[in-house]
Amino acid sequence: MGGKIRMITKKLDAGLHILATPIGTANDITLRALQILRDADALAAEDTRVLRKLMDIHGIDLDGRRIMPYHDHNGDAQRPRIMELLAAGKTVAYASDAGTPLIADPGFSLTKEAIAQGYRIHAAPGASAVLTALCLAGQPTDNFFFGGFLGSKSSQRVKNLEKVAALGATLVYYESPKRTIAALTDMAMVLGSDRKVSVCRELTKRFEEVIRGTITEAIGDIETRNSFKGEV
Repeated sequence: MGGKIRMITKKLDAGLHILATPIGTANDITLRALQILRDADALAAEDTRVLRKLMDIHGIDLDGRRIMPYHDHNGDAQRPRIMELLAAGKTVAYASDAGTPLIADPGFSLTKEAIAQGYRIHAAPGASAVLTALCLAGQPTDNFFFGGFLGSKSSQRVKNLEKVAALGATLVYYESPKRTIAALTDMAMVLGSDRKVSVCRELTKRFEEVIRGTITEAIGDIETRNSFKGEV
């Protein structure tokens, strides 16, 4: 039996609301996240344009509010302003570019400062590239290690991989498409060229793809292409 989905609303509790947003498809957002975006006293975002576009898609008005930019480069200047809002008993919602904030995204220093000053943190769960990749990869999910970004230099990547080489778990990393082959090459050297790998690209987007096989096979697949783009 069909019917309308009714959004249950209640007054937001004061504090900092960490808000998960879609990693690609705009509809991958929770009803709770939409309520927070609608009702929060103040909004902060890693990229204000991205959050504004998401709100427009879902018909949420700013109602006179301004979206404050908060990212790694302006955090020192913005944190005191956000703390002032929290001190006044306001609700502040923070969203990163995509996915769950603080998961290899800006926001940790913000939540750390809010906790230190005694303000409550609320997490509104939702889309996460890590968990989406694990669902599609075909790799064991009962035990996994997320290492964020391996590093822009080969020496950094090798050092980070050596630390976890003996770990009995699926290893998950974010990577730039421009560095994917270089990262896989370092993985082959440290972990073995026959290690099973899943290269997940453009998750939940139009050109979503998962390359599965050994590290050597994945490198060979990518090398035959004219271009290799998107979030990896």
